Amino acid sequence: MTGGSDVLDDIRAALAPHGIFLRGCVRFSEGEEGPSLTNGRRARSVVLLGNIGGSVWEPFSRWREDHAGIENPLDEWSKSLIRPLAARLGATAYFPSDPPWQPFQQWAMRAEGLRPSPLGILIHPVYGLWHGYRGALGLAEAIESGDAVAGEHPCDRCRDKPCLTTCPAGAISAEGFDVGACRSHLRSGEGRGGCLGGGCLARAACPVGLEYRYPPAQLGFHMAALDL
Repeated sequence: MTGGSDVLDDIRAALAPHGIFLRGCVRFSEGEEGPSLTNGRRARSVVLLGNIGGSVWEPFSRWREDHAGIENPLDEWSKSLIRPLAARLGATAYFPSDPPWQPFQQWAMRAEGLRPSPLGILIHPVYGLWHGYRGALGLAEAIESGDAVAGEHPCDRCRDKPCLTTCPAGAISAEGFDVGACRSHLRSGEGRGGCLGGGCLARAACPVGLEYRYPPAQLGFHMAALDL
């Protein structure tokens, strides 16, 4: 494998045309146990890969036109891009959808300095709630991306906190997210005509990163994929 900066440049160049971006890197110190690599050793670094706003939607939609009927199409599209790249780099690919389950949220908090919002979604100071992680690459060498996000937690400086008052099910509070209340609402007539069809109203009310909000088709796709 080539040097760390070369590897990161290669990853960026390979995935950026598909709307997948390098979302930070976790470097494991000596004595710290990273995830297993395919060769049985432990990763020294993990590079997170994901979308920024609706960046993946158009490339994914074009791919989907030729792959109708595939179960979990967004996951399969992500794997079709990341797995060959991992093989070429001598890396190991990890995905949020696949066991053994990897600590993607912990990696993201460490790599980009993010913290959870009241909805449970990690909030980014620029992208708000409109981002995600499509996979990660485990590397045998210790590298750093230099992409860590620093600064105050966006929720701490949000005075009005509209996410706490907008949810029609009252499922979101400062104490946490009531998953049962949310699901019950989505199964109701009001929920099917509101959040389920057009996306979570509380998520949309967050004032951070509004320009990165997912397009309506992407919002509908993600809501339709919920197991209610």
